[in-house]
Amino acid sequence: MSFLQQLKKLFARKPKVHRIDITKRFELVVSFGQGTMSKVWRALDRTSGREVAVKVLDKVRTRRFEARFQGLNKPSEGHIAVQLNHPHVVKTYEFGTTLNDEQFLVMELIDGVSLTWLVEMQNEQMQQQRLSLIVQLGEAIEYVHSAGWIHRDLCPRNILVDKSGVLKLIDFGLMVPNTPPFRAPGNRTGTANYMAPELIKRQPTDPRIDIFSYSVTCFEMFTKQLPWESAESLEAVMQHINKPPRDIRELHPGIDETVAAAIMKGLERDPRDRWQTMTEMLQPLRQALKSQESGAARRRRRRAAGNEGS
Repeated sequence: MSFLQQLKKLFARKPKVHRIDITKRFELVVSFGQGTMSKVWRALDRTSGREVAVKVLDKVRTRRFEARFQGLNKPSEGHIAVQLNHPHVVKTYEFGTTLNDEQFLVMELIDGVSLTWLVEMQNEQMQQQRLSLIVQLGEAIEYVHSAGWIHRDLCPRNILVDKSGVLKLIDFGLMVPNTPPFRAPGNRTGTANYMAPELIKRQPTDPRIDIFSYSVTCFEMFTKQLPWESAESLEAVMQHINKPPRDIRELHPGIDETVAAAIMKGLERDPRDRWQTMTEMLQPLRQALKSQESGAARRRRRRAAGNEGS
């Protein structure tokens, strides 16, 4: 099915919504994630016996957000999420509406930590797996773009890493189709410190805004800092988007030059100077990861040889 056919299906008149009592269907064990627009529960699905994550959207905030797309018939987060199928995108099993008229999603339960936590801790897991996580995230974005979507809210809090080092992109609340009506200027949504200049300036947008947000995230994964001074509001961000970003090489001496150059290019203020596609940006990052893994394998062989000779 082509993307246009998918959109037609999404935008078709929806059947009457069947509401359920989620407290009967699920045993809501503990709330472990709460954002500005939703709450996430670790839950037991009494129907299947499976442990899942149940995300319940705040109906007032969700309606307020959806009103920004009045007349465009924007697909709901649930309609979008159930279509996504990629190793580095959280799996959504189903979605629906509660008796309180709240939208909910039922997703795979990820046993892990937020990328925000790993950025802050800069622990051994981050030190050893950083480049692998960067490539995994890039592949998730590459998939989202190839499926015809723009994420619009890439940042560490919307990313989980499980105990085995597998990264999952987890939030699609601001995602929109990559079509002219949704690329039109005027709708400023996202997380201020990760928003591309053209989005902040209310200019036309396209998937390159995700490349910018991804590059900010990569910068932070290496340095524990943002490319610009942190700002708490769009007004504050407006004051520094015309300044060049700090050089990642100065904040993280010894970073692979190929990786540094790739990230800095992704931070270009003019989208024409950025990587034009996620696939293009991933090429040098994948090569750097391959070199890193080859070097680690050689060191392991030398250590093994040394132990055999002792």
